Amino acid sequence: MDFSIATLLSQFSDDKLVAGKVLEKKLGCEDEDCSEKLQVALDILERINVLTKELGKYRRVPHKDVVEAKLRCSSKGFCFAIQDDEGADDIYIRESHLSTAWNGDRVLVKVIKEGTRRRSPEGEVKVILDRANPSLLARVKQLNNGKYRAVPLDDRLLFEIDLTEEGERCADAVDHLVHVEVLRYPLGASLPVGRVTKILGSDAEAAADTDIVSCKHDLPQGFSEKVLEAAKAAPKPASSGKIAKSEIKKRLDLRSLLTVSVEDASVAEEKHPDLIENAFSLEENEDGSWCLSIHVADLSHYIETDSVLDMEAKRRGTAIYLGDLNIPLFPDLLTRRCSLLEDHERLTITVQLTLNKTGQVTEFNIQPSVIQVDHQLSYQQVQGYLGGQEKTPKELSDAIDMLDRLFFTLAPLVKAQRLQRGGFDLTLSQVQSPFKDEGRLGAIAVSESLPIRSMLTEVSILAGKALADHLQALDIPGLYCIQSEPDLMELEDFIKLATNLNLDMDIESDEEIQSRDYQGFTQEIANSPAPKILTEFLKTTLRSASYSTKPGSHFGLAYNNGYCHILCPGRRYGDLIMQRVIHVLFQEGRDRRSTRSKKSVNLGSNTSHEEVSWNVLPANTQTQLESDLHLVVHHLNERDKVADDAERDLEGLKKAEQMKERTGEIFKGLITGVQSYGFFVEIEELMVEGLVHVSSLKDDWYEYRSRHSCLVGRKSRTAYRLGDRVEVQVKSVDYYRQQIDLVTVGGGSQALDEYDDE
Repeated sequence: MDFSIATLLSQFSDDKLVAGKVLEKKLGCEDEDCSEKLQVALDILERINVLTKELGKYRRVPHKDVVEAKLRCSSKGFCFAIQDDEGADDIYIRESHLSTAWNGDRVLVKVIKEGTRRRSPEGEVKVILDRANPSLLARVKQLNNGKYRAVPLDDRLLFEIDLTEEGERCADAVDHLVHVEVLRYPLGASLPVGRVTKILGSDAEAAADTDIVSCKHDLPQGFSEKVLEAAKAAPKPASSGKIAKSEIKKRLDLRSLLTVSVEDASVAEEKHPDLIENAFSLEENEDGSWCLSIHVADLSHYIETDSVLDMEAKRRGTAIYLGDLNIPLFPDLLTRRCSLLEDHERLTITVQLTLNKTGQVTEFNIQPSVIQVDHQLSYQQVQGYLGGQEKTPKELSDAIDMLDRLFFTLAPLVKAQRLQRGGFDLTLSQVQSPFKDEGRLGAIAVSESLPIRSMLTEVSILAGKALADHLQALDIPGLYCIQSEPDLMELEDFIKLATNLNLDMDIESDEEIQSRDYQGFTQEIANSPAPKILTEFLKTTLRSASYSTKPGSHFGLAYNNGYCHILCPGRRYGDLIMQRVIHVLFQEGRDRRSTRSKKSVNLGSNTSHEEVSWNVLPANTQTQLESDLHLVVHHLNERDKVADDAERDLEGLKKAEQMKERTGEIFKGLITGVQSYGFFVEIEELMVEGLVHVSSLKDDWYEYRSRHSCLVGRKSRTAYRLGDRVEVQVKSVDYYRQQIDLVTVGGGSQALDEYDDE
């Protein structure tokens, strides 16, 4: 079955009846086998009263005592169902009530026992909506009867898998780390069945780190023949690099504008570059204001909704970057055709912004357009030219002059506006995001080596803000990017650490954190004795951004009333959706009150906001768009989380590998976390964190003081508290679990009398 029960049920909203044929189309069922599986799923869901059937159509049955949740299990066998709504109770699930669900699975849980003040509610799994482990990492063992089984490396998966002789030879895989595809999940007392798809190595350390991460998170390995064939068949720009005149007539013609793209050197300088999605134009008006044009490659023109390419991109949700391994949204064959290459005409969506002398946006116009990139440069080249390290070639003088005004005149003005509303920066030693906006970090990162990168981000995010404002003003449905404020409880250790380092970390409100508080934090960090460690710590307190169909605040960018992603349609499916929304606005939007009205408005401009007093989209289009966006939000958020986890996993493995080679060496570090079982030390030289377990402190009996976040020796009165500097030795490294065990060699502080007040 190519779809999950969660995907199937997501097609039902607002208590509407949905026909089976409509579900087939939405789920991409193109053959009889898929249609039969869909019908089986519908019949079962009807039988267990999740769906009801009326006049040949299906409707979701609401249940007050049934909730959707994600399972989180422990290695000891007990599980909790974690609900999506913040503040909702976690539901305890006994092993006997799991119904073969595994850790990470998305499930429908029926509450069978209400919770009390001291106990969580209890529940039982009624339906497994989505399997989180269609494949997994395992070690292979041979049984006495000669058959083979796979033992999952994740000790929260409490089962073994019977292996078939399909795929890689099981005999060659014994005692090796392998990737196992699950062919059949447990049935009653029968174990799950799987096959070995790849032998990774004798152990985790012998395997490639990208293989481990890809297998662990079930990331796609290349594209199917079906998708590649669809990419070949997709519409192509003319080989001459010219756009057809008939298409140009439908768009804003900006080919005469001086237009430049700026990318990383690895992208900009290759003969066959990665996808270049953005280009920029800047003109200064006579009154001192600025006209900034942000161009985005129009991939939506080439990718038909619900096509093979579209369904694959939706399934992936986002591109994932694992060092040298990129897992893209679309095949290269397609994205290279759409890439904004030098001296090639390209279809784009352009956001034209008029900014006044102080950097405030006074007008904007969002239009389908056609451009021609005049120059393709790298950040490194531009920084060299602007900094005087390299002489600017004559043919680039106009482009570099434009970029000089963009980076050093306009961008600082825009940044000043952001800082005034409470925004903040995070200064990082290295920034490798492929996104021109805030990306997965959720805040603007300033690169120590390439500061102009962040200045381009400053102006780029204005496009997403303009689009959000436009959709709200015209009452057009959209996908908004929101980021909640950090949790005060989770910020406590950071504030204690900073306080122990004699830094002033005041919070304006006792009830919630504001962006302005983080602005103050970053200013203090800049003058602190450990800026890199504190910045990394502060970064971990930021919550992940997510998609929503309703506008909300974005903490990292200090926006309070809506912001959208639009710059990366070839890397984020959500951005592609927003391009389609823009096209719907121009194709079906009403630019006048009635057909009899002579006066029309520009539906792409904010000048229309005061004039429009009618429903811009037809009622059926508005309803369909709202429904489509509602159905895709949860999936995109889940895919973003997978990407976050995978990229973080790779970073952890690389750090573990680095420390494995340095076992026995002694380093200086800073205590960044204290618990009853030990304390965490960040090694400043390498920016790697390890744990000093309390059992390794042999010189005394250490007691935990939670209020002061420290461990105190009963006899020696030696204390290990947040912010203390220590010398540690690398004792051991568990590469797969990314656990680094340290032992103290020296450091700590003298316990204060107040530590005994608890």
